[in-house]
Amino acid sequence: MTDSLSRRTALKVIASASALAVVTASASHVQADTELPMTDSTTTRSFWPDGARLVISISMQFEAGAQPERGVQSPFPALDPKYPDLPVQKWYEYGIKEGVPRLLDLWDARKIKVTSHMVGQAVERHPELAREIAQRGHEPAGHGQTWTPQYSMTPAEERAAYAASVETITRITGVRPIGFNAFWLRGTPQTLEILQDLGFEYHIDDISRDEPFVVAVRGKPFGVVPYTIRNNDIVRYDSPALTVTEYTAELKAEFDQLYEEASQRRRMMSISTHDRISGTPARVRLLGEFIDYAKSHPGVAFLRKDQIARWTMSQKEAPREGL
Repeated sequence: MTDSLSRRTALKVIASASALAVVTASASHVQADTELPMTDSTTTRSFWPDGARLVISISMQFEAGAQPERGVQSPFPALDPKYPDLPVQKWYEYGIKEGVPRLLDLWDARKIKVTSHMVGQAVERHPELAREIAQRGHEPAGHGQTWTPQYSMTPAEERAAYAASVETITRITGVRPIGFNAFWLRGTPQTLEILQDLGFEYHIDDISRDEPFVVAVRGKPFGVVPYTIRNNDIVRYDSPALTVTEYTAELKAEFDQLYEEASQRRRMMSISTHDRISGTPARVRLLGEFIDYAKSHPGVAFLRKDQIARWTMSQKEAPREGL
């Protein structure tokens, strides 16, 4: 079904047991992926599963519905926050009605799986769509319970917010999130310790490498799967504003460089999409063009971030900081 309403109607009639079976099968597949043996390449010992040369990790941020009613970022001119900004709310609704469904169809058509960092409140307001993301085999990951910046919270408030998001995502999607993305990457000095206490296994709020690595949190290993600002639609379609063609050209140039470097060292490319931004017709079309371009090169794999984190944590060759 190409019509998003028809697709959701069909999903409603799936028995809950069947839905849980799909999620369980997906989780088992992830675990299996993390247990693949290392293989030798012609140039250097491969770091990635199945001897892949370069891994690409795509994020699909699921945020619409959790945005504040006033003063939120948008393409519209700023409005005095004493007035409700009605057009902005409709711009965010586009991400739910059109953006995520269109992106999900793209991932299916290209046979790739992504990680969706979900704001708990967005999941509560659009449970069917959140559930569909998991049922299609994508990874539900944490992105806070609301849009309240973590850095403005007390440690107790921060812990409560993350715990609430875990409960929400698990209850609605059937998948317990193990990965986390803070509001604009701005966590607090205690964020990683709180995440560790709550059972998270990795976070993405570190853009200091073009490869995954492991850091010490209270002397214990914790995974890092680096996020991106430069390959991030919320930045590149705004600061500076690029056309779809220009942004696609940047993605290809970045891929070409990392693919070349990957002959000698482990490399990972990160791409970030947001529901209401990358889900437009032109942007989805050219994102598909980039995926086709990347897949035309031998040894390129698209992996979910939980797969990358667990694989990295199991490899002695992975970079380690503070351990």
